[in-house]
Amino acid sequence: MTRYNIKESEDKWRKAWLDSACFVANEQSDKPKYYVLEMFPYPSGRIHVGHVRNYTLGDVVARYKMAKGFNVLHPMGWDAFGLPAENAAIENKVHPSAWTIQNVAQMREQLDMMGLSLDWSREVTTCMPDYYRHEQKMFLDFYKKGIAYRKEAIVNWDPIENTVLANEQVVDGKGWRSGAPVERRKLNQWSLKITDYADELLDELDNLPGWPEKVRIMQKNWIGKSQGLQMNWPLENGDDQIEIYTTRPDTIFGASFVALAADHPLAEKLCGDKDGFTEFIKECQSTGTSEAAIEQAEKLGFDTGHRVSHPFIAGKTLPVYLANFILMDYGTGAIYGVPAHDQRDFEFAAKYSLDITPVVLPQDAGDDFTIEGEAFTGTDNVQLANSDFLNGLDVEAAKAEVIKRIEDLGQGNGTTQYRLRDWGISRQRYWGCPIPVVYRKSDGACIPVPEDQLPVTLPSDIDFDQPGNPLDNHPTWKETTCPETGEPAIRETDTFDTFFESSWYQFRYCDAQNEALPFDQKKAEYWMSVDQYIGGVEHAVLHLLYARFFTKALRDCGYANVNEPFAGLFTQGMVTHETYQDKNGKWLFPNSITKQDDGSFLTTGNNEPVTVGPSIKMSKSKKNVVDPQDIMDTYGADAARLFILSDSPPERDLEWTESGIEGAWRYINRLYRAVFENLEKLGQAEGAMPSAFSDKATELRREAHKVVIDVAREIELFHMNKAVARIRELSNMITGFKIQSESDGWALREALEILIRCMNPMIPHLAEELWSLLGHKTLLAQVAWPEADKSLLQVDTVTIGVQVNGKARASITLPKNADQKVAETLAMQDESVQRAVNDKTIRKVIYVPGRILNVVVG
Repeated sequence: MTRYNIKESEDKWRKAWLDSACFVANEQSDKPKYYVLEMFPYPSGRIHVGHVRNYTLGDVVARYKMAKGFNVLHPMGWDAFGLPAENAAIENKVHPSAWTIQNVAQMREQLDMMGLSLDWSREVTTCMPDYYRHEQKMFLDFYKKGIAYRKEAIVNWDPIENTVLANEQVVDGKGWRSGAPVERRKLNQWSLKITDYADELLDELDNLPGWPEKVRIMQKNWIGKSQGLQMNWPLENGDDQIEIYTTRPDTIFGASFVALAADHPLAEKLCGDKDGFTEFIKECQSTGTSEAAIEQAEKLGFDTGHRVSHPFIAGKTLPVYLANFILMDYGTGAIYGVPAHDQRDFEFAAKYSLDITPVVLPQDAGDDFTIEGEAFTGTDNVQLANSDFLNGLDVEAAKAEVIKRIEDLGQGNGTTQYRLRDWGISRQRYWGCPIPVVYRKSDGACIPVPEDQLPVTLPSDIDFDQPGNPLDNHPTWKETTCPETGEPAIRETDTFDTFFESSWYQFRYCDAQNEALPFDQKKAEYWMSVDQYIGGVEHAVLHLLYARFFTKALRDCGYANVNEPFAGLFTQGMVTHETYQDKNGKWLFPNSITKQDDGSFLTTGNNEPVTVGPSIKMSKSKKNVVDPQDIMDTYGADAARLFILSDSPPERDLEWTESGIEGAWRYINRLYRAVFENLEKLGQAEGAMPSAFSDKATELRREAHKVVIDVAREIELFHMNKAVARIRELSNMITGFKIQSESDGWALREALEILIRCMNPMIPHLAEELWSLLGHKTLLAQVAWPEADKSLLQVDTVTIGVQVNGKARASITLPKNADQKVAETLAMQDESVQRAVNDKTIRKVIYVPGRILNVVVG
C-alpha cells in the first residue's frame, strides 16, 4: 500500500513557500487589501493546542482570501514583556531578555512547522528597543495632548506580584495571574484618559457588525453609561454637604442611610477622632477596588455619628456611615442607601439594623408586600409606592419627577456617569517598557525625556534578590540629570502595563521595518483596520477595549486617520481534553499515560490500568497540555490542522482526543492514495473537455462545482467544520468513483483538482503535494480559487419521498417540474411501493411537488 511521507512532504513545501516569498505582503498592489491577524502569543517557550487552533483558523482565512484575489497581510510577532518572564528569571537564574529571546526562537520554529502563511518580514518583538522606543514617543505625545497624566490614586495592589492591577485585571477580587486577593493602596500612578473617549467607544460599537454580539454587550456594560441624579444632602449641625450620585432617584423615599467611601475627603473630618476609625480604614484597604472584589467582601460600615436631612420628608434625617463598598473614584464617592432595592444596601442595612422600606412594587403586589431575604430590583411592570407624589408612577416617570424637583430646590441636577475608569498604566516591575520621564530632585518637577534621547532602555545588570521593583532598587540606573537644567534627577522606575504594547502592535505590522517612525501614515491607512481579528473572548474588556481606545488616541495625535483597530472579530472556543484516572482514582494527564494497540491506556512506566475521565480545559499552569510538537512529529501539521478544524464549530470548545487526530491522519493518507494510485489514468485524462459525460460523471461534476460554492460560503461564515465536511463528502464520492471511459477520467481529474484547491486553506502541505503529483508546476499557494460552472449548479431533477398510507416506502428521482401524473407513474414502478399497495384499492394520491407523494389505499 502506498504511504504518504508526511515529514518529507511538509518540510519540502514549507521551504518552497519560503523560497518563493509568496506570503510577503506589499502595498503596491492593484488587488483589494485584506488584513488577517491573530492575537499574538506570549513567548513562554512552547506553543500549545490553543495556539494551533487560533493560528490555523487565521491561516485558513488568509489562504482563502489570497486565492480569492486579495492582497493579504498576515503577520506574526511576540507579546514579550510581562511578569512571567521576570518570574522565570528569578526561578531559573537567567536574565528575562535571554529567556524571552530563546523562547521566541523555539516558538517560531514550532509555528513554522504548522505551515502558516505568515509574512515573517514584519515580525515584531515588543521587548526590543526598536519596538518600544516608538511607544515611548506615543506616550510623550499623549502627555502633551493631556491624554496621559499622573496623580495619586487608590489602586488595586497584587501582594504576590507586587504590582498595581487595572480594574479589568481583577477577577473575582483576585489578581488575574496570581490569584491572590487584591488590596487597596494609595500610590502615584500614570493613567490614560480612556474616560474621555467613553461616548465614542460606546457609540462606535454599533458600527462593528463584524464583532460578536456578546463582545459588544460586554464592552457596553463595562463602559456602563448611566443617566442619574447628582445632588447635595446637607449635614445637620454644620455647613458641609454630602454630594451623591444615583442612577435610581425614583427610590429616594426608600433611603435609610447615606454612605461615604473610606477615603472620602469628609471621612477624616467627620470621624478622625473616633475610636475604631483607623482600624476601619485599614480593613477597607485590604479589599480591592474592583466591583467584583467589593461584591464579594462582607459589607462593613463605620457610623460617623452625623445625620443628613431628607429633601422631601420634613423632619426625617438619615445616619451617615463610612462603607467599604463605596469607591471614591465612581460617581462622587457617596451614595444614599435604599436597602429594599439594592442588594449591597440590603446586606448593609440588615447588618446594622437599618430601615428597609419598599418603594417600588410589582403592579400586582398586595398591601402585604414585604422585602425578605434579598432586595427587589425589578424595574419592569412596577409602580412606585410609599413615595408621596411619586405613588403610582413607573420607574422612568418617577426618575424624571425627582430630578425636576431636586433641580427646582437647587440641590442638584440630572447628569451622566460611566462605570469605566481611566486606565492605570504604571506597573512596579522590571520587565516592561520604561516610562520616559524623570523627576527633578530640587523641586520634584516631572520632565519628559526628549525625543532624541529615546529609547530609555532597561539596565541589564538587575538584582532580583531584593523584594520590590528591581528598577527602584538599582544603584545607578535611576540616577540621571534633568534634560532641561542639568540638575540631578531620578528616572521613573515604573514600567508600562503590558497591554500598552498590545494596544498598537496591529499598526506596527503595517510598517515593521521603519526605524524613524512607528509606522508610515499612508501604509497604516492602507492596511488598517484589520479585516479579520481572531482570539479569545477573555480579552473582551482588556486588550480589545484598550486597543480601541489607543487607536482613537493615536488618531487624535495625528498618527493615522483610523477610528477602529479591528473591523471583524472572531472569538474561538477553548481546547479541552479527556482526563484519566489510575486504579486509586487519582487524576492523570495525557503526558503520563500510554495508549495500547487495543485502544486501552496504561500509566507510563509502571503499566497500571487507566480509566477515561471527563474532559477539562487545557492549562499550562496546571501542566496538563498536549504538546503540539509531539503531535506534529507523529502525525504531521496537516493532521493537527484538519482535526482542529473538523471536530467542532470554531466558536465552541474543542475536545482534543487521540482518536480524533488519528482519524485525521488516516484521512490524509487516504486522500494521497486516491491521487497517487490513479496517476496513470488521471494523466491520460488531461486535455480538452469531452463533449459528453456519463450520468455518473455528470453527477460527480455537479457535486464538485457545488463544493466550490459551499466551501467558500462556509469559510466566509467561519463555519470551518462545515467546510471540512463538504470536502469530505466530495472526497468520499471521488474515492468511490470508477473510471469506465475517457470522459470519466476527465471528470475525475477535474473533481480532484477542485477538491485539492478547496482543501488548500485547511491542509496546505498535502494540497501542494497532490497538486504537484497532477503535474502542475505553479505553487498551489499562488493559484486562484476555482470558478464554479454555473450550468452545473442548475439542478434539473429532484428526489422526493414516496409514502403509502403515510409510511415511507421509497424515494424517486424525477424531473424538477414533473406533474403528478409523471410522479405517480415513477412511484408505482418501484417494487417497494408495489408490495405496499398490493391488491388494495387506491383511494387517492397526494402530491406536493418537489417534496413528497403519498398513496392512500384501503
